[in-house]
Amino acid sequence: MKLNVGGIDRVLRILVGLGLVAWAALLGGPVWAWIGIVPLATGAIGFCPLYPMLGMNTCPMKKEG
Repeated sequence: MKLNVGGIDRVLRILVGLGLVAWAALLGGPVWAWIGIVPLATGAIGFCPLYPMLGMNTCPMKKEG
């Protein structure tokens, strides 16, 4: 599993995920708000399984040499 979620993308995923989960758990939001677990997890681990299928990668490439 190669990292494909980088920088700002990771921060946004974590913030949105935390917001949705907090809304569902603490504020009695709708059941669908639990979907926030997905962006929270993908932001935390740095890998989104959908990105390779779409040919996307927001993680900066490391220079070799």
